[in-house]
Amino acid sequence: MKLSEDLYAYLWQNPYENNCNSYLIDGEIVVLIDPGHTQYLERLFHQIEEDGLSKDRLNLVLLTHSHPDHLEGIEIFLDQPVKIAMSREEDQYLQHTGKYLFEMMGKSLPTYRIDFFLKEGELRLKNRVLNIIHTPGHSPGSLSIYWPEKKALFTGDLIFYGGIGRTDFPKGNSKLLMRSIERLAKLDVELLLPGHGEIVMGREMVLENFEFIRQNYYPYL
Repeated sequence: MKLSEDLYAYLWQNPYENNCNSYLIDGEIVVLIDPGHTQYLERLFHQIEEDGLSKDRLNLVLLTHSHPDHLEGIEIFLDQPVKIAMSREEDQYLQHTGKYLFEMMGKSLPTYRIDFFLKEGELRLKNRVLNIIHTPGHSPGSLSIYWPEKKALFTGDLIFYGGIGRTDFPKGNSKLLMRSIERLAKLDVELLLPGHGEIVMGREMVLENFEFIRQNYYPYL
């Protein structure tokens, strides 16, 4: 689904199977955010091609975190000239406690590589700048990605439309989740792009969604 000239959203809408939303940023460097499960990649690539793009143009995969439904698909890129990036904290988590989540879901940790680590601050991609924000809570090294030019915020599994990420997985932390959400609430956002569920469009709707989370989830965190 084309959201703007260089921003595409691929929302997972099958209620019977779990997978994440994926997003593509077109430009001199073509970026895929969260490829999802390996078994659904062909479906994702078909959707990308329907939008007049090609998976062969991908240059960079950014991972918001290492849970299977976001990370597993990177294994298909291992023999391709595509860079893969995640936070150092999340890579360390995946090598230890995080790998057991794959076992809990009946999967094996795939062979993977991280070409460089994402750090808090600006990520410069030619003429484009993305802001990387460390937002732990759902997992220790979870990241959110803010694109100031578009006022677009990719939240991974931190916050959704009308919901928040789980904290009952290994190393989840509800207090950190709440602090991370409040960090994001201070940004000028007109497009909230979550790891699951529907997109939140418009500044007023984004603010209403943050307030809904405060009122309905914070008392239980």
